[in-house]
Amino acid sequence: MNEDQPGGLRVERRPDAPVDPARWPDSVPAVAHVLEHGLDIPPGVTFLVGENGSGKSTVVEAVAEVLGIPPDGGSSDHHGGADRGRGTDRSDLGERLLAVRRGAGPRTRTGFFLRAETMHRFVTYLEDASRLDEEHEPGAHPLHRLSHGESFVEMLTSRWVRGAGTVLLDEPESALSFTTSLALLDVLAQLSAAGRHVLCATHSPLLTALPGARILQLDGDGLREVAWADLDVVRHWRAFLDSPGRYLRHLQEPADG
Repeated sequence: MNEDQPGGLRVERRPDAPVDPARWPDSVPAVAHVLEHGLDIPPGVTFLVGENGSGKSTVVEAVAEVLGIPPDGGSSDHHGGADRGRGTDRSDLGERLLAVRRGAGPRTRTGFFLRAETMHRFVTYLEDASRLDEEHEPGAHPLHRLSHGESFVEMLTSRWVRGAGTVLLDEPESALSFTTSLALLDVLAQLSAAGRHVLCATHSPLLTALPGARILQLDGDGLREVAWADLDVVRHWRAFLDSPGRYLRHLQEPADG
């Protein structure tokens, strides 16, 4: 990373942190890459793309932990549900990394981590703490009264995200329709224009098409920057939509009766 880059954010291994290539998560190529080379998160949107098990969520969780954001999702200012403790399947990667900031970044260093699978818990925390009506947009509906996808987009346009210097997302497309995915693209474009640091783990060819976004593919070779058209997920979806039968003919025929 260019050390003169304004607002540069980087996570890297602590000098005294151990590395064991034979054990998880160090055995995952993308995690090994981060431990050896670090991970730069410049202002704008950076996507992490890869197959299940490639280390996307592990890396995003670790970045959250390094920045003082609950790795289960939430805000660095309000650790909703953090008292439930560390999950048994969470890695120790975050404990072995440190954050390095360079230059003049956003005025706020608060962060927000939005995970589709744990957002319900954070919304419940907000409502239980009686903060939703006080801090949400005028005229907005309580999030639990909206559909999962609607509440997800509503949260993304809230002060929690707009006021954060760093925004982390873990597979947000799992909660969204095609139309709401386009709405998320608009939110990401606004965050990028405001100079926020956005790190998003995703499988979505739609989201990764965001103009100007940086795309890192996680695979057996580690972690490398690629163009959108060269992403494995883009090629696979193109091939499937062009000829679904080539994939579906392998499905088992339904039994008679």
